[in-house]
Amino acid sequence: MSMGLLGADVGGTFTDFVYTAPHEGTTISFKVPSTPDEPARAVIDGLRQLVSEFGVDLATIGSFIHGTTIGANTLIQRAGVTTGLLVTSGFRDVLEIGRLRLTDPTNYQVEKTTPIVPRRLVREINERMLASGDVLHPLDTAELHATVQDLIDDGVEALAVSFMHAYANPAHEQQAIDYITASFPDLYACRSSQVWPQQREFERTLVTAINAYVGRPMSDYFTYLEGEAAKEGLQAPVLTTKSNGGIMAVTAARNAPVETLLSGPASGVVAALHIGRQSGHDKLLAFDMGGTSAEIAVIDGDVMYSTESSVGDFPVIVPAIDVSSIGAGGGSVAWVDSTGLLKVGPRSAGAAPGPACYGRGGTEATATDAYVRLGIINPGTFLGGRMTIDAGLADAALEAIGQQIGKDTRETALGILDVMTANMHAQLMPLLARRGVDPADFALLAYGGAGPTHAFLVAREIGVGTVIVPPTPGTLCALGCLVADVKQDSIKTMRVRTDEIDAAALSEEFERLGGAGVAWLEQQGVACEEVSIVKSADMRYDGQAFDITVPLDSGDAGTVSPAEARSRFDEAYEKIYGMTDPGAPVEVVNIRVTTVGVTPRPAEVAAVAGPRDGSDGSALLGTREIWEGDHSVVADVYARTSLQPGFEFSGPAIVEADDTTVYVPSGYQVTVDPSYSLIGRAVA
Repeated sequence: MSMGLLGADVGGTFTDFVYTAPHEGTTISFKVPSTPDEPARAVIDGLRQLVSEFGVDLATIGSFIHGTTIGANTLIQRAGVTTGLLVTSGFRDVLEIGRLRLTDPTNYQVEKTTPIVPRRLVREINERMLASGDVLHPLDTAELHATVQDLIDDGVEALAVSFMHAYANPAHEQQAIDYITASFPDLYACRSSQVWPQQREFERTLVTAINAYVGRPMSDYFTYLEGEAAKEGLQAPVLTTKSNGGIMAVTAARNAPVETLLSGPASGVVAALHIGRQSGHDKLLAFDMGGTSAEIAVIDGDVMYSTESSVGDFPVIVPAIDVSSIGAGGGSVAWVDSTGLLKVGPRSAGAAPGPACYGRGGTEATATDAYVRLGIINPGTFLGGRMTIDAGLADAALEAIGQQIGKDTRETALGILDVMTANMHAQLMPLLARRGVDPADFALLAYGGAGPTHAFLVAREIGVGTVIVPPTPGTLCALGCLVADVKQDSIKTMRVRTDEIDAAALSEEFERLGGAGVAWLEQQGVACEEVSIVKSADMRYDGQAFDITVPLDSGDAGTVSPAEARSRFDEAYEKIYGMTDPGAPVEVVNIRVTTVGVTPRPAEVAAVAGPRDGSDGSALLGTREIWEGDHSVVADVYARTSLQPGFEFSGPAIVEADDTTVYVPSGYQVTVDPSYSLIGRAVA
């Protein structure tokens, strides 16, 4: 019997769900308020709602995949467990020194980032491995035992092990972890050669420390979620998305939680690519605006990846879909600075107490309160009428801010949206310039609970002519869970010149990484239609400090020759920097393998991604007065579930859906495409 699929995304304000049963022709999407104090509780609430409101038997769900920002939030909020770090003798200050760079080179007063592991909890172990992988000084387990016990006595609950040159030979780290696991079974411990075995001592040590710091909370979360979901009747394995846009079993995620730091945003980008291709667009700016923040990702034919992502104050070297935070969210709080200027964010009202209009005790004005005051959000139909909105409370919060800047509530609300849009423009344009992106060549695909509400304002500000709103934008990250593949990244530091490399040895290393990736895929317990292996290398001119990643796949699924690798590097380097040096020696620093298990994509997810009633009547619900700038206009109001392919309308307009509100300003023409996405184009 065909089984249903369930995707969920745990956000800061709402937890989103998409359920599909292709054999029944059913797709359901809905949202429940997040529970930041205990994130798994919102997921369980959603499972119960799936049963009580939609009549789904949880035992008929064959796969449950969810994305989360719990790890990232834990890191950003510094809410992880007390963590210790073991390093090679003489390298105690690896986290303190970092890269010796100012985070802002134009500001000499910038504050240094506080390391995630304080120096007092970093201990040296008298062992040493050479860069060649040879042992210089063996590991003493007696010293190791005493040191770990001392850290435990100091309150350490998790431990990271990062020894010098462990990427070349992990023997000492493996020996240390084996001993610690056997002698201190209650201690969460991990080693750098397992988390991410790449040369770059600071980044490798940092990502291992992060893994330990968030590991215990994440492991407890996954264990609790699995147990409670099973009690509700869910028999399917629980899977989670990864920062690289793939998925993995939570049993694997317990050991490598650092790979899930950006899993929620990554899921949204995967879904954006899926929706964009359905609508015939492969150049996209994926714009995800939720209750807490707004993120952007560039899609140019395919998603872009980065090994230089940052979470909070910390660089994370593990490969991730390239997503950048560019502004505030629907719950971002408006405030007035010491000079009397109106500001918005970065602080958010979150899910509790939430915007003032939620009536949950919040008294500060937010973007959502501004939407309500300007008539964009209808208090009676928010979240399909399942959530009460109090316009009076929104007005009271806006009045309090307005008194400080000498504006009435309407002017204050307009100011809040203008400030948010200006902030996004100021952050987005330099980001696009660094990637060589002309906004006019791209379409803006909006999702998240607040994305479609603000997308047309952002598009107009940055010069994007087309806006795409998918069928279920408020739950798109959850949809991304259902169309993601199983994916594993592997790396091996080589440090060898292309004119000295042994082609057979290079091929052998690629085969070893690929084989390990395939074995990992098989352990996830996910059915895959096919498996592919993507090969690349980090290369640079000999003597340079930083490298670029160059694809090394050949047409016959083998590995290119060292000479071809050199040629591809020269081409990539010239494309980025506008010049090349054919006579200079080139070094292969690392080789990389991405193993991808392609999962089945249910046809009904593609075709029925959003709720709709197939109504033969008019989709027009009526009209509503809204404010655009300093004047009011009459906007047509449409029901999202009644908009059929081929339907057209013009702004100003409001489209009301259970998961979001779409605001189409004056100057835009919108068409419903065959996949039920709204395609909005600026009218000259």
